[in-house]
Amino acid sequence: MGRLCHTDGLTDDQTEILKAVRTFVEKEILPVATELEHADEYPTEIVEGLKELGLFGLMIPEEYDGLGESLLTYALAVEEIARGWMSVSGIINTHFIVAWMLLQHGTEEQKQKYLPRMAAGEVRGAFSMSEPGCGSDVSAITTKAVRDGEDYVIDGQKMWLTNGGSANLVAVLVKTDEGADSVYRNMTTFLVEKEPGFGETAQGVTIPGKIDKMGYKGVDTTEMVFEGHRISADQILGGAPGKGFYQMMDGVEVGRVNVAARGCGVANRAFELGVAYAQQRETFGKKIAEHQAVLFRLAEMATKVEAAHQMMVRAARTKDKGERNDLEAGMAKYLASEYCKEVVEDSFRIHGGYGFSKEYEIERLYREAPMLLIGEGTADIQRMIIGRRLLEDYRL
Repeated sequence: MGRLCHTDGLTDDQTEILKAVRTFVEKEILPVATELEHADEYPTEIVEGLKELGLFGLMIPEEYDGLGESLLTYALAVEEIARGWMSVSGIINTHFIVAWMLLQHGTEEQKQKYLPRMAAGEVRGAFSMSEPGCGSDVSAITTKAVRDGEDYVIDGQKMWLTNGGSANLVAVLVKTDEGADSVYRNMTTFLVEKEPGFGETAQGVTIPGKIDKMGYKGVDTTEMVFEGHRISADQILGGAPGKGFYQMMDGVEVGRVNVAARGCGVANRAFELGVAYAQQRETFGKKIAEHQAVLFRLAEMATKVEAAHQMMVRAARTKDKGERNDLEAGMAKYLASEYCKEVVEDSFRIHGGYGFSKEYEIERLYREAPMLLIGEGTADIQRMIIGRRLLEDYRL
C-alpha cells in the first residue's frame, strides 16, 4: 500500500475489518470486475462473499444481529470496495440507507421485523425518491398513496432505483393528503415488500427491467410502477404519515458520505493505475513518469485523492459524534465526486491511446466516474446545500 487514503485514530477492530475488506477486494473483486462489468452481469458470488464478511449488517446494532460499527468504518469499507468495483459498493449503499432509515425512524416492530434479516443479507434494501419528471426537485413527485379503510392504495411511477430488481424491500416516497400547508409535510415513506426479479414482483408492483446505462453496470437500476398497489398502514415508516420527506433526507445525508467514499475509492484506483503505467511506458528514451508534465499530473492526482479522503473522513466522524453534518457531507460529496472525475481523466490521459481500449481497467473507471456527479444530489444541489448552511453560520 502507498501513503494515500490512510486514516488516523482507528481502533484495532476497525483496522481488522478494513484489512479483511481490502483482502477480499484484491482476491475476489479486482480480478473479475472488468469482465463482469463488460457483460453487465450481477456479481452474485461477490455479494455472497460480502454477506459472509457481515458487511450487509456493518452498521446495524448488535441487538439486531449486526456488527454495530460506525459510519466511519462503513465509509472506509465502501472506499475499499469502490476501489475494486464501484457497482459493488452501490449494491451495499441503498441497502445501508434503508437500514439507517429503519434504525433512526422505524417503529420497534419494524426494526425487529427487518433489521436482523437485513444484517444477514436475507432482506435486501432499495430506496426510491426520484420519478421520470422530477429530477432534483423532490417536491414534484406525483406518485400517490390514497387511504382506503385500514390500507393505502399506491399509483404512480418511480425511477432510478439502484437494486430495484434484486431488492425485496423498497423504501418509497409518495404523496399523501395530510392537509399540511407545506408539500414536504404531505409526503410519506412506505416500506414496500416485493419479490426479487423483474415483471410483476408484488400485487400492483412492476419492475419493467434494467435501464441500460453508460457505466455503473452489474448493479440493476430500474423503474418501479405502481398500479393499485394495496399496502397496510403498518408499512408506513415510523407508523405516522407526513414525515417521509424528512426521513428520506436523513437517509440521503448519510448516503452522501457513502458517495464521497465511492469517489475516493475510484479516484485512488485511477491514481494507482496511472502511476503504475507511467513507470512502465517509455517515450523519448525514458519512462513517462520522468517527464515533468506527467510527474506534475501525478502530483496533482495524488493531492486530490488525499484531500477528498480526509474530507470524507471528517464528514463521517461528524455524523458519528451525533452532530449535524449536512455541510460536511455536502462538501465531501461535492469535492470527492468532482476530484474523482478529474483524477480518472488524468489517469486516462496518462494511458494515452491504451486508455481508450476495453482491455485496460481505466476505460471502465472513465465510464463509472460520471455517475458520482449526479448520485445523491448533483454538484449544483451540493453547492446550494453548502451555501445555505454557510449563511446560517456566518449570518450578519
